[in-house]
Amino acid sequence: MDDPKTPQSLFGPRVRLAPSPTGWFHVGNARTGLFNYLFARKNGGKFILRIEDTDKKRSNKKYEESILSGLKWLGIEWDEGPEKNGPFGPYYQSQRTEIYKKYLEQLLREGEAYYCFCSPKELEAQRADMVSRGLPPKYSGKCRDLPESIVKQNLADKKPSVIRIKMPNKVVKFRDIIRGEVEFNLDLLGDSVIAKSLNEPLYNFAVVIDDYLMKITHVIRGEDHISNTPKQIVMQELLGLPRPNYAHLPMILGPDRSKLSKRHGETSLTEYQKMGYLPEAMNNFLAFLGWHPLGDREIYTLEELIERFDLERVQKGGAVFNIKRLDWFNAQHLKLLNTDQLFDRIGEYLKNFSSNSQIIENYSPDYIKKVIELESPRLTKLSDFLEFSDFFFKEKIEYPKEYLKWKNIEEKEIVIVLNDCLSVLEKIKDKEFNRMNLQIKFYSFISEHDDYKQDKGKLLWPLRVALSGKKASPSPFEIAEILGKEESIKRVKEAIKLASS
Repeated sequence: MDDPKTPQSLFGPRVRLAPSPTGWFHVGNARTGLFNYLFARKNGGKFILRIEDTDKKRSNKKYEESILSGLKWLGIEWDEGPEKNGPFGPYYQSQRTEIYKKYLEQLLREGEAYYCFCSPKELEAQRADMVSRGLPPKYSGKCRDLPESIVKQNLADKKPSVIRIKMPNKVVKFRDIIRGEVEFNLDLLGDSVIAKSLNEPLYNFAVVIDDYLMKITHVIRGEDHISNTPKQIVMQELLGLPRPNYAHLPMILGPDRSKLSKRHGETSLTEYQKMGYLPEAMNNFLAFLGWHPLGDREIYTLEELIERFDLERVQKGGAVFNIKRLDWFNAQHLKLLNTDQLFDRIGEYLKNFSSNSQIIENYSPDYIKKVIELESPRLTKLSDFLEFSDFFFKEKIEYPKEYLKWKNIEEKEIVIVLNDCLSVLEKIKDKEFNRMNLQIKFYSFISEHDDYKQDKGKLLWPLRVALSGKKASPSPFEIAEILGKEESIKRVKEAIKLASS
């Protein structure tokens, strides 16, 4: 059967992200938000943010803030929702209780829903009985046809109850934009609980009312929600509401193809910010978790993703989350930034996530930009900058004496080698102290000494370590040029002291 058309589609698609503020905003939420946003922008529609905070015990303001800040970081702007005016608010489910109550009362009045007074103990006994008989566990329907007098008396006596929907015995079919025709046998589900009371609606009921009143035309969400769809379609039919179009995105899997978990990288989006990932790279990476445009190109800006996005090209199978792939995307997007842009990004990162933010105040922009130009080819994340180049910003560097040792060189020779380095450095004029002249002078010195001619690393390795204090770093000539003659000589002298100790 064809899905009923939604009249709102005449005004462009309206999609929504409806996260629950019961945990940190993670990559699964972000991917869903991104796909909704891309679809809305591509088709001239609206992207709505709705906070589903009916779980009062677990909902927390800090989790809501992580949702808002995560979307803002990614550049995903919502058209209606928290912090934005909109014609279909409020956009918090906790503020819509009276709205839900009206529709619950309608279903109860029309006999399409009923109060259930079965205790947890009774429900468990029903479930165990069905399992023992090889039947799918579902509610038995014990309270489905209770006389109205008993219902009223139980409510007057304040007997614990819930509200259940009368699930029809039929097959529900719908067309999923990604998966094609999908069908569910409702007889396997039983009568679902839709509210704890008139003032406490549950997710599957509240979402139906909200999607209708907010004129949502397309419900784009994770595959884990596909089992909720038939229940929601039943409620739409019982209330006489139009059916939105559905698209269920593939699950995000770990590298071992199991459900994504913290050990795979399922963590707060804020943690990825702290690790030094760019929002452009995260968007690019998330977009490719289950979708790919035509062609082999992989690096896209958000604007280019909007232009190319096509919901029907989303794959059905699970999408594998691979942190190495995210690293690759991030490195590629870092390469697209010029030195001034990198300077701004690194400065912002240090300010927000590093204990070394004083670097920005203590060193001139020109000096920092020289370091950035040198280190940028090696950067995978913004956090790599200080990890690789911290020695440029220290008064005194510390490192094990063993780092100065090259291959089979004896310890007593290190001092001699460093003194040779010192003599070369001291002879270079201040105005000629650049990487080209440094390289010319040192290679000239090497050509004049057989020991170094046979193995130039014997001279250059200790020099590089003396300047950087690291086993891996750029060439000593590049480092010395940025440090300058005075600081380079000072560091070599300190290395001589270390080697002599």
